[in-house]
Amino acid sequence: MGRRRPIVVRPDALLKGGHGGDRLRGTALPASTMNARTLLRLFAFVSFGLAHAASAQGLTPEQMQSAESDYQRYCALCHGADRQGHVNDHAPSLRSRSLLETGFPMVLREAISYGRPGTPMGGYLDEVGGPMTRDQIRNLAHWLATVAEARPFPLGAAPVQGDVAEGAKLYRKNCAGCHGGKGEGGTGTALGNAAMLALTPDAFLRHAIANGRDGTPMPAFLGKLTDPQIDSLTAFLRSRASGWEQRTPVLAEPPPLDRIVLNPDAAEPEFTLRDGLYVSAAELDRELKAGKKMVLLDTRVTSMWQMAHIAGAVPAPYYASREEVMASLPTDGTWIVAYCECPRAAAESVVTRLRASGLQNTAVLYEGIQGWISLGYPVAAGRAEGGADTHDHAH
Repeated sequence: MGRRRPIVVRPDALLKGGHGGDRLRGTALPASTMNARTLLRLFAFVSFGLAHAASAQGLTPEQMQSAESDYQRYCALCHGADRQGHVNDHAPSLRSRSLLETGFPMVLREAISYGRPGTPMGGYLDEVGGPMTRDQIRNLAHWLATVAEARPFPLGAAPVQGDVAEGAKLYRKNCAGCHGGKGEGGTGTALGNAAMLALTPDAFLRHAIANGRDGTPMPAFLGKLTDPQIDSLTAFLRSRASGWEQRTPVLAEPPPLDRIVLNPDAAEPEFTLRDGLYVSAAELDRELKAGKKMVLLDTRVTSMWQMAHIAGAVPAPYYASREEVMASLPTDGTWIVAYCECPRAAAESVVTRLRASGLQNTAVLYEGIQGWISLGYPVAAGRAEGGADTHDHAH
């Protein structure tokens, strides 16, 4: 094989709104829908090719130098001056092509932006109190992938199905020695992090288990474990998204469309909107805890809602038709708050449509769900299994 060429990606091409990335990593299609699955693969291939075609110029030398300087200032203390990892606080190696190729750009950028609550890794995005702008984080993610000579590729979008109980046994036998009995980390990365597990796609986790992480002690388990066993181990890790002590992944059905108003007999919330549009995570959390009347719209793809969402939110994807969204929403002045992951673009598009239709008591969660989690507010996990209607919260 020839030497790998560094990727070249213009920072302005890196999923400014996150819609393409969300669509790829979140959409779950029925196994029987072969045409739809084929189209999804084609979409992933074409999108990836277009991203490269549109990114021929890469970062400028000045941007590369600035990104390296940011790395040394903010990251080297724990990840090492040469990205070797495990210098402090079990911080992983950032040399691994496997990590960077499967995590670029969304997983990598989200980790830098919002941190890993419950670990020493804090959020570095200025919107959650960090020192870096979105442009700086985009450039840093690109720099990391470039210096590692990584060639990112899209992962499959479908959730991994497996036996959680078998996965727990496999974890104890094969993983706990490095990652800790409760995912607390050791010589391996801390896996018992609810935010990481709730917001990282199944295929990312499965790829790491199957193929290992080059340049780190993490071995490949492909050939040591069967494919069903790797699926079960992945399913077990996903089930810990609501906390390591959770015994079974009891996950919720979306609320029926005729019962989407939270606390319908309660008082209206008191919001002070930024720029007439944005509500802060602190205000939303306060009013939810006070039991105020409102509707929460999760405007990401529905499979992202299944991974983690604000409790009580109803899936209302940004790409849904106006009729689908409007037909179910109250028109009596009830407050409607929309959120997404990018962190605002999808929610803004939905709220713009709602306001154009006359619904003025509408707002967008400014920090998005990533900021919400990074700031320590609770989320619920949801995967429609057996019609359960139970929420398990994780901070």
